Amino acid sequence: MESILARALEYTLKYWLKSFSRDQFKLQGRTVQLSNLDINGDALHASMGLPPALNVATAKVGKLEIILPYVSNVQIEPIVVQIDRLDLVLEENSDVDSPRSSSGMQSSTSSGKGSGYGFADKIADGMTIQVQTVNLLLETRGGTHAKGGAAWAPPMASITMRNILLYTTNENWQAVNLKEARDFSSNKNFIYVFKKLEWESLSIDLLPHPDMFSDANLARSQVGSTQRDDDGAKRVFFGGERFLEGISGEAYITVQRTELNAPLGLEVQLHVTEAVCPALSEPGLRALLRFLTGLYVCLNRGDVDLNAQQRSVESAGRSLVSVVVDHIFLCIKDNEFQLELLMQSLLFSRASVSDGENSRHLSKVMVGGLFLRDTFSRPPCTLVQPSMEAVTDSSLRIPNFGKDFCPLIYPLAEQQWQLTVAVPLISLHSLQVKPSPLPPSFASQTVIDCQPLMIHLQEESCLRISSFLADGIVVNPGSILPDSSVNSLVFTLKELDISVPLDIGKMDNPGGGDNHIRPKSFAGARLHFEKVFFSESPSLKLKLLNLEKDPACFCLWDGQPIDASMKKWTAGASQLSLSLETTAGLTGVQSSLGWSSGLWKCVELKEASIELAMVSADGSPLTVVPPPGGVVRIGVACEQFMSNTSVEQLFFVLDLYGYIGRVSEKIAVAGKNKRPNRNMDDTLGGRLMEKVPSDTAVSLAVNVLQLRFLESYSLDIQGTPLVQFIGNNLFLKVSHRTLGGAMAVSSTLCWEIVQVDCVETEGNVVHNNGTLVDSVENGSLVTGNGFSPLRAVFWVHNKQKCLSSGKASVIPFLDISIVHVIPFDERDKECHSLSVSACISGVRLGGGMNYTEALLHRFGIIGPDGGPSMELSKGLENLSSGPLSKLLKPSAFVDNHLVDGGTLGGEKDDKLLQLGMPDDVDVSIELQDWLFALEGVQEMAESWWFEKEVLDREQRCWHMTFRSLQVKAKGSPKDLPNGKGISNGIRRYPVELVTVCVEGLETFKPQAQRSPSPANGFKESFGILGGINLEVHMLISEDNVENETVNWVVENMKFSVKQPIEAIVTKEELQHLAFLCKSEVDSMGRIAAGVLRLLKLENSLGKDAIDKLSNLGIEGFDKIFSSDKLNRGNSAGSIGQSPLSKVINEDQRSTIALLEEAILDSQAKCATLVTELSNAESSEENLTAIKELRQKLDRMQILVAQLQGQM
Repeated sequence: MESILARALEYTLKYWLKSFSRDQFKLQGRTVQLSNLDINGDALHASMGLPPALNVATAKVGKLEIILPYVSNVQIEPIVVQIDRLDLVLEENSDVDSPRSSSGMQSSTSSGKGSGYGFADKIADGMTIQVQTVNLLLETRGGTHAKGGAAWAPPMASITMRNILLYTTNENWQAVNLKEARDFSSNKNFIYVFKKLEWESLSIDLLPHPDMFSDANLARSQVGSTQRDDDGAKRVFFGGERFLEGISGEAYITVQRTELNAPLGLEVQLHVTEAVCPALSEPGLRALLRFLTGLYVCLNRGDVDLNAQQRSVESAGRSLVSVVVDHIFLCIKDNEFQLELLMQSLLFSRASVSDGENSRHLSKVMVGGLFLRDTFSRPPCTLVQPSMEAVTDSSLRIPNFGKDFCPLIYPLAEQQWQLTVAVPLISLHSLQVKPSPLPPSFASQTVIDCQPLMIHLQEESCLRISSFLADGIVVNPGSILPDSSVNSLVFTLKELDISVPLDIGKMDNPGGGDNHIRPKSFAGARLHFEKVFFSESPSLKLKLLNLEKDPACFCLWDGQPIDASMKKWTAGASQLSLSLETTAGLTGVQSSLGWSSGLWKCVELKEASIELAMVSADGSPLTVVPPPGGVVRIGVACEQFMSNTSVEQLFFVLDLYGYIGRVSEKIAVAGKNKRPNRNMDDTLGGRLMEKVPSDTAVSLAVNVLQLRFLESYSLDIQGTPLVQFIGNNLFLKVSHRTLGGAMAVSSTLCWEIVQVDCVETEGNVVHNNGTLVDSVENGSLVTGNGFSPLRAVFWVHNKQKCLSSGKASVIPFLDISIVHVIPFDERDKECHSLSVSACISGVRLGGGMNYTEALLHRFGIIGPDGGPSMELSKGLENLSSGPLSKLLKPSAFVDNHLVDGGTLGGEKDDKLLQLGMPDDVDVSIELQDWLFALEGVQEMAESWWFEKEVLDREQRCWHMTFRSLQVKAKGSPKDLPNGKGISNGIRRYPVELVTVCVEGLETFKPQAQRSPSPANGFKESFGILGGINLEVHMLISEDNVENETVNWVVENMKFSVKQPIEAIVTKEELQHLAFLCKSEVDSMGRIAAGVLRLLKLENSLGKDAIDKLSNLGIEGFDKIFSSDKLNRGNSAGSIGQSPLSKVINEDQRSTIALLEEAILDSQAKCATLVTELSNAESSEENLTAIKELRQKLDRMQILVAQLQGQM
């Protein structure tokens, strides 16, 4: 029996050790001692389930002692193997096609595997191994095996484990005798071996890679550890640092074999209760990130050929390695910052299934909780944390490729410590196939799900973290997967709250001094996202782009084979809102209105999404975005966009934009790495047109657009709405296409409905008893008396047209189409053309210049002196030097990878800017069905008085309409003999013919009768096609060919009337019209004078010219209605009342009549109310009567104020 046991033990040692001979095996009683042994790397590689790209370079044992049990107990007691020291070196193979094997043994050593489960195998499976110290050195390359620099080589990890114990257990991980442990495999058709691994201490040290000593930029340890680069990062030479220390844990190992003892499955489950890193320096953190990146690349390299990785020891076809860490604490300490990372319930697992030629790997990462805090700032703040709201998801979403990936290896249920939270904060599932299959099969599929998160963006912390990520996560393209592979990615985030604090002291004040425009009541901004998603896959179905109807994208149609030459992306969110955080001074007032605590919502988007699709020009893998010479389609859509912004909010948002821009520039500087520059001549060539796509289209679609400009919050928390802009069904598309020696840029704009509402100029109509009642009825703000404080000044009346299919289509308000053909060479200037077609339909304009001037004063745009207000001047000064100035500046094309900065391969493509005006211009602009209303002070008051009766505004004011106004401009045909302005095939003037045509021009005076009107107070009924028709043709004179000036002459004019014209007007109506025109001209002159003063042209034009411009109506209309005799022979006191004074008196009498009517009505209501109050059964009716009386009194107050203004 002892000889059998000795032979079995010898057989096992030959399997695990290299160059083992029987002479080394000397049994002394029940003990065998060996020393200085080399372990077979292939056997260790197979037993540990290591990835193919990782080799066991060195495996040495210092002293090995084997203690045998008594012969009678050999079936139930294990053999104990004691090792004092085990040294391992694992390194990533730079060339996986020719792996280095550390095994020198013959292939016959593994011949016993698969021949049956014999005595030697049972003895080996039942061994107990005790190791005092294990030293493991792990070296990865991080993708730099192909190209890169020594500066970015990941550091090596030195892992030390002490007091390791590996012993055999039963299926419940309980230590039993070997016979009981083997009983589970009976009648199971498989052989199961259960092992439990325990260690007392684990420490990890990060060591510098040897290649880093050759890098001159990083070898600066002699300068001092406090030296920093230009971006503030500390990239001193990394000399090594301890990352973890004193970590204890345990592992559960399940080995599954067939009945013939062939390896089938291996499962390793590691459990660590706590991992703490109390202090890690900044260089150590950068080294740690580079090490983790290198480990990730090593595990996921797709260039592994399994046929070339045939080893002398056969490994299991299925493997599962999982790591569960209950708590992780990482602290990064430095003299100037301190970050703390806390993670809970971290699970990492990697399952592999191989058939010998191909392997499939499923990786899973789950995080139960995540907190990132900045403890250096005062006060300390949490940068990343889970949302405070309860999670509503009840189950974890597992993608289809992650379900039933492989049969179970461990046959029983999971242990209690393996059960993570029901819905983790972050979950990742990734499937990778090795070697990468040919398209259309996917090489990798990744799904990431995140529960609600809260992120606090702080400047210093963001700069530090971005610098860490830029230095630590550097992966060369093609290191993970080849360029020809097809991949997919799906990312979903339930909710996301991003808060951006803004210190007023850090804002730039270009104007100098105190800026009272910039508010002190906002402390920052908060972005809220709901149901965020991002997807990348060439098999995506993009509904917004509508690729099925695009012939240029035929290879992107559904049903076409997919490959690496095409890419598709889509991203969006169900809701996106921007809110401003208020200071403590306004929180109490704000909470009284029931708003969210400390937040003002100013921008809100619903169902916003973006879709991108692109394909390379020649079908090669798409590695450069956008693809040179390829096809690109971009679509942006938003179901609803709403904005509520005041002047203070606008300037604060602009300051916030500038602040974020400055921080982004610093992040970009910190993110620049030391990669070698590319020579453009070796990649894409030197010309700009060779780098851009040949066919590009960008579209924007917005269904509902609502912009509200609010009054200053000094009067009210949210502010009185001053202007409301409503637009529906907006569609914009811009495309670019290369046509041989030219490119065509096309633009299309279609806008169906637009409406602009402005507040009444009387400020007391908005408030009711000193408070603002902010209710909404049918999309319009209304006050407590039931009337809207907003007046429609611009809206659209959409008509319908019948299509050929018999269906009716709405005529849009705006329909513009522009095509611009630009040649690449200046010698082809005759091909430079511009075609514009625009149609603006159904426009309705109300109010007038007088009302506009009052609004400009109300908005604070024009000051009391008629010039620009101080707020407007300082605001424009801030805009001119703020972030918008950079946004609106044209920027030259710059490629950071070019060797000769600023030039594209040594050639400057500035010829496109020297083409000048187009040679061929064809412009057609048509205005259809327009209406202008001239509303004065009296008409505005009457409209407010009779608003509840919804009277026709057109019957209370002068208004003008026309059916069509067409303007056509184009050049003369080139094939005409003696063509004007044509020399050498190129026109001298791009526009030579202009045609202006007006149809159905009519003017209506105010009507006495009143009748209901459906839309904004205007009655839309034009049954009879009448009015004046006018057509004018103009062309360039033939006599000025030699002159530089252009003289236009009228070729012909056509005037016609299809229906009889009736003109009936009284003297009073004419005088009232003259008064309105005078007021309009006065207001127009004052507005023009204010604009000139805003442009600082008063010095060049002179003060007298500005004064005359401000008094156009007084100097003009008074002369029309005043006789020369009265002006010469009579004084102002002897003349009596002038015609304009009579007009004023008429307005006063009209106002007084309305006031009397309101008083009589109020008196009647009061009498009825007094009568009804005696009846106690009619309390509700009395309440309604009281409300109506209150409304009448409000109207009387408005009319009294109007009368005071007129007098």
